[in-house]
Amino acid sequence: MSVMKLSHLSETLIGSEIVKLGGEIREKIRQGEKIYNFTVGDFDPSVFPIPKALEDEIVEAYRQHFTNYPAAEGNLDLRDAISQFTIEREQLEYQPGEILVAAGGRPLIYALYRAICDKGDKVIYAVPSWNNNHYTHFVGAEHTVVEAKAENNFMPTVAELKDKLSGAVLLALCSPQNPTGTTFTKKNLSDICDMVVEENKRRGENEKKLYVMYDQMYWHLTYGDIQHYNPVSLNEGMREYTIFIDAISKIFAATGVRVGWALGPGEIIGKMKAILTHVGAWAPMAEQKAVAKFLQQKNNIDQYLANFRKEIEARLRGIYNGLQDLKREEFKVDAIAPQAAIYLTVQFDLSGQTTADGKLLATQSDVTAYLLNEAKLAVVPFYAFGAPQDSSWYRLSVGTCKMEEIPLMISQLRQAFAKLEKK
Repeated sequence: MSVMKLSHLSETLIGSEIVKLGGEIREKIRQGEKIYNFTVGDFDPSVFPIPKALEDEIVEAYRQHFTNYPAAEGNLDLRDAISQFTIEREQLEYQPGEILVAAGGRPLIYALYRAICDKGDKVIYAVPSWNNNHYTHFVGAEHTVVEAKAENNFMPTVAELKDKLSGAVLLALCSPQNPTGTTFTKKNLSDICDMVVEENKRRGENEKKLYVMYDQMYWHLTYGDIQHYNPVSLNEGMREYTIFIDAISKIFAATGVRVGWALGPGEIIGKMKAILTHVGAWAPMAEQKAVAKFLQQKNNIDQYLANFRKEIEARLRGIYNGLQDLKREEFKVDAIAPQAAIYLTVQFDLSGQTTADGKLLATQSDVTAYLLNEAKLAVVPFYAFGAPQDSSWYRLSVGTCKMEEIPLMISQLRQAFAKLEKK
């Protein structure tokens, strides 16, 4: 019997390593194993609930029967609130007509790729990064990939980008970065902005411009001396080429509430709106009404974010310090000090070592499996985010982490490392 041939897109979609790993974790938990699951870029609501004021506004909006279709571009009261919120928090001024609301960041990213890219166009993105490879595949664009380096905290640099600009129509940037939890320095981002502006000046009237998608989903969550920077504040010339992606998803632990927004040039925002009108990826009416009111509650937001940042940072630093202790004990582990978001970039350089039962950890996939089976630690390898298969770096997410689990997890890791023999 012949197999039915479906669309080229559906037949060529790349499977998700994260989904595969998630299935293995669920099965182990189902069988009663204790797994320290730091894979998911989400929150355990019992650990990190959404703001009480936001919850109350959502409940009240449903009681007010806000259950019909919202405006295709997002309700005006919400876009007004986002405009004011952005002015106050980032000193970026975007009018409601330059704002598009959708059900979180994903539909907006998809619409942006669709609005800018034709089949065969060049899209530049660094790896590791979240899903740019999939979105580029969706639109049939040409993948132009930069392998970011540990010495640059896995953030792309001008030196790595400049030779790839010719003919490119979209440069996908993210800061704070998913999966690394690292950020652009002011100089690094400024240099990239200068490069983009100069490239667009060089292009002729009939040539497509180079646009920047700036995903800043985690920008409120920075720690210590780390500051968030954005292209438009650093270089006013970037305003006509930059489209911001933002949302309540991560900064208010509200991943399931599904309210996100894009900010950018009115013409591009209008095209994105037209695309999403046919997709129907609207943020729900009640949630829009609730977020419109909540974004005006400065004191509630400040109090929530202060505590939220403190709790996230405590977990990141607790795990980082534990891993540094293991490193001092000469185990092959390392990490980048926490900068932002809910992620820690961790290195498990264990390939080439042998397990207690004589099995060689020949590949990084073997290392990932060993961490899960022996250390009961589930983390996402950077190769799941487009990095080379032999990359020894991982994303560790603390959105579901309980503080009391950290010393237990470190102890479990120590025992697993101690069982390995060097090749």
